[in-house]
Amino acid sequence: MANENLTEKVSVNINSSTLSTIDLLVDNGYYSNRSDFINQALRRELDQQQRTIDRIMEQNTRTAASNDNWFVGLYGLDEGYISELHAQGRTITLRGYGVLSISGEVEPEMLYQVVKSISIKGRTIASDEIKKHYGLK
Repeated sequence: MANENLTEKVSVNINSSTLSTIDLLVDNGYYSNRSDFINQALRRELDQQQRTIDRIMEQNTRTAASNDNWFVGLYGLDEGYISELHAQGRTITLRGYGVLSISGEVEPEMLYQVVKSISIKGRTIASDEIKKHYGLK
């Protein structure tokens, strides 16, 4: 996963007055470019919303079914974890927001037996075969 680009391009409409003000700050060295300004502004807003984010995460964790693996951020599935679940006869569903990485060493047939469904708002790093099986992009 180290070589994966974990950024996404997002299109945002910004009125001319706001964009001009951002450009003024960029041109005067306060930010390296428009993206830098927007990323920093988004981080500040997310920091301000942290209590709300924590509350939502706690609610989702409490209400998740016992076989749900719920995540925000980065989540990885490797051969060891899948083999362990398989040996125990357990199945899981994955739900999350962020980046899901499924190791290339994971045997697809075993994965399909263990992971019943994947629902992710974000990105999945996995083989095309696995993405197709779960209907992921």
